[in-house]
Amino acid sequence: MTKVLELTGITKRFGALTANDDVSLSLAQGEILALLGENGAGKTTLMNILFGHYTADAGHIRLFGQDLPPGQPRAAIEAGVGMVHQHFTLAHNLTVLDNIMLGSEPLSRLRSARSGTRTKLIQIADRFGLPVDPDAKISTLSVGERQRVEILKALYRDARVLILDEPTAVLARPEAQRLFETLREMTREGLSLIFISHKLHEVMSASDRVAVLRGGKMVAERVTSQTNPAELAELMVGRKVERPMRQAHKIGAPVLVAKNVSVGPSEARQLEDVSFIVRSGEILGIVGVSGNGQAALGALLSGLTSPSSGSLMLNGIDAARLGPRGLIGNGAGRVPEDRNTEGVVGELSIWENAVLERLRSPDFSHRGFVRRTACKDYAAGLIDRFDIRGATPDTRTRLLSGGNMQKLVLGRVLSNDPQFVLVNQPTRGLDEGAIAAVHSELLAARGNGAAMLLISEELEEAVALSDRIQAIVKGRLSDPVAAEEADPQRLGLMMAGIWTEPENAHAS
Repeated sequence: MTKVLELTGITKRFGALTANDDVSLSLAQGEILALLGENGAGKTTLMNILFGHYTADAGHIRLFGQDLPPGQPRAAIEAGVGMVHQHFTLAHNLTVLDNIMLGSEPLSRLRSARSGTRTKLIQIADRFGLPVDPDAKISTLSVGERQRVEILKALYRDARVLILDEPTAVLARPEAQRLFETLREMTREGLSLIFISHKLHEVMSASDRVAVLRGGKMVAERVTSQTNPAELAELMVGRKVERPMRQAHKIGAPVLVAKNVSVGPSEARQLEDVSFIVRSGEILGIVGVSGNGQAALGALLSGLTSPSSGSLMLNGIDAARLGPRGLIGNGAGRVPEDRNTEGVVGELSIWENAVLERLRSPDFSHRGFVRRTACKDYAAGLIDRFDIRGATPDTRTRLLSGGNMQKLVLGRVLSNDPQFVLVNQPTRGLDEGAIAAVHSELLAARGNGAAMLLISEELEEAVALSDRIQAIVKGRLSDPVAAEEADPQRLGLMMAGIWTEPENAHAS
């Protein structure tokens, strides 16, 4: 197969941290290469060097037989490299067409070539099976549709090598399946693809070859058909990985009780007549396709919104009146869906983020003055207990990988021994080792009596962690079912809004 890309001896250091250590990698025309590794293994750094966002300290890149100038994204784009980042870079107040055109025309042009751009965009969308409305505003699109726009941006610029960083991190499984079907069609058109993922079932089904980074080094390459998820997980973390198992134990008294709760005006309900109970030592799982009210439920349980009707009680107290600070003060904690914008302040240090929600506690302040030593000691304990790698209390939080940032948020919540915890998409974008660690901590907190409401789009995760499961569909909740009774077929029906079995379900 014809090689279209060669990275040779790539090394990149950030101070004392070596993110990439003498990494070499190749890509063939029409090939789909999966790049695997733990959070912080150096995958995104390597791809950012290829795209020109970073300049390597050593090594070189050849693309289609020519040397690629380092540190020049424009040169990479003109040479045929496109990159779709994990966090989309779209202007939400502009249309799809406007976003496609941004940066693609010289500022000296007096008149924008909108009609030509529209024609080319429609042709590319039809050719690659990426339907999109050019005149739709980005703010009105679903997550899956926004990802299509990001891919179309790269294809519009004539990308022949496409990099996708965690392409399904924010997609439900049906959307992810459609995406990979599209990507396979794109390779038949001659495109070559590199995608970063932690989801091993996707890697096995979508890739031709797998490259594994660990600690910044290339430790293995495998033909996908000649490996398996267990081997890949072990190569990623350097040891055998087993996710913990939920054990049956005694469930306690109700901690959080929602009764007939609705959120939003009557003509546009976000939640409609929702009821549930979460008991001490129990995990209640909420499953559903993204966009069915999970965000509204998360905001409600975080104190960011109040019920339009119904009641929400936390240990007998009207939780709707408490607000975020009051909820935390009364024993509630939250692991938000978006760790980057809701979980941490990236420009603050780890120790500042670690105490952010409890800064007024006498443990961390006295007479209005911050007790810095105590704060840093506390952060150091979190770093050690939750294995936040490559970090010190003074490290800027934005420099952490996604997985390590999630461990910080989880540690901040669980170290406070909360009575109730909202856990929203806790393992999105995490590697197998980090997932096992997060699951262990959640189950340990459950064992210590914490009541948890888990919102997850990963059915395997919900079944593995939850004692009971409810499905959310168009802002409504199904009746709960025991996790032991929640097989994939039943959950699929529940997520489709079919909450009672047909009378002939068991007929032969």
